Amino acid sequence: MRGMHQMRIVHATLIAAVVFGSTATLPAQEARRRWEVLRQIRLDKFDLVLPAAMRAHGIDMWIVAMRENRWDPLYEDLGRGYASPVGYYVFTDRGGDRIERAVLGVSGELLEQSGAYDIVNPGTTLQAFVTERNPKRIGVNVSKTLGPADGLSHTLHEELVAALGPAYAARLTSAERLIIDFRTTRVASEIVAFGEVASFTVHLWERALSNEVVTPGKTTLADVAWWLQDRMLERGASSEFDQPSVYITGPEGIVAVSDDTVIQPGHVVMIDGGVHMLNFGTDIKRVAYVLKPGETDAPASLHRALANAQRAREVVRRVTRVGPTGASLIAEANAALTAAGFVPVAFNQPKPGDSLDVVFGHHGVGNVGHDIGPSMAFFQASQLELPVHATAMMVSELFVYTPIPEWGGKKLRFPIEDDAIVTARGVEWLHPTPRRLLVIK
Repeated sequence: MRGMHQMRIVHATLIAAVVFGSTATLPAQEARRRWEVLRQIRLDKFDLVLPAAMRAHGIDMWIVAMRENRWDPLYEDLGRGYASPVGYYVFTDRGGDRIERAVLGVSGELLEQSGAYDIVNPGTTLQAFVTERNPKRIGVNVSKTLGPADGLSHTLHEELVAALGPAYAARLTSAERLIIDFRTTRVASEIVAFGEVASFTVHLWERALSNEVVTPGKTTLADVAWWLQDRMLERGASSEFDQPSVYITGPEGIVAVSDDTVIQPGHVVMIDGGVHMLNFGTDIKRVAYVLKPGETDAPASLHRALANAQRAREVVRRVTRVGPTGASLIAEANAALTAAGFVPVAFNQPKPGDSLDVVFGHHGVGNVGHDIGPSMAFFQASQLELPVHATAMMVSELFVYTPIPEWGGKKLRFPIEDDAIVTARGVEWLHPTPRRLLVIK
């Protein structure tokens, strides 16, 4: 009977592993480790970044209001907690080298244990708290163009105005530029954490574009996309851009994306997307060629396409630096690309003939895949006038259109996209960049 009981336990365990997934996908104490990582980042940001960010934009007090089940985009940055029914994270510049940090109407053991706040949930009203400090300008999270800086809803704004009273409500102003500086000026603990997420992304993308996952003639693009989702789920992560874009590019452009199209020999397969983990979101591309019968390597034209993309990116990389705005760097980069023999074009508008056409969209990355910092991307118009500052994380993204003889001279849009950080030395990579074309047998 005892042996039968043990067999039932083993059988039940196997069923659970199949239905729910292995319980060994995350190491022991992983939740605590991640909390400690985010706690360290928060302490470093509050101590080292927040004072300069507030003072650079003349904001004496920054109030982030949150309603239960309606969290601000900065909820994780500020330490989470439980607001019931409304809570306020209040940062006050009272002089010295440190900003006073308080949470009113927000509770939670992890928040209290973090050591990030001087005052936690005091029995006082917001109006009394603000009146005692008498700030001249009060920043709140409203922005016409940047989602992470626009967390204050219309009704919560009304409630905040009522709570402050007319005199202090008249001092409210947008904290948009403060939030840009606070979020995108990176401390060392952030760089380490982002590097972890980025390296995991690269490893996952390259596994997906291999025979571990792909059997030519059988595996679909959707199969690969869902495999990626499952691997992220196992690591307590999620996809940064909804379903990962797994797609085939041919002579006429993109053939199919993350659908039931079967991957076949001769296909050029790409992955575009990111992983969200540790309050960071990556944005990375990888490219693979599926060998035809008898082939032992990709055609030389595809290797040349990768080399062209690498060469064009190096041109843009040498131009990108701390100081100028994104808009001025775009102009410099296009001039440098032209001098190097490339033809800058609009997105998806390559020139006829044998020219090497290029379009780039270097954009902010960090807490999300398309972040709110300085940008050199045509699709982030509101951020082009931001000057590039030291420790700004940026995605190095570009497409080079290379003529392919096997396609009758039609051009392959070869993408290259990796995450980097701008330092006083220039652009530095946050993970390994592709040095070879991936091959699927």
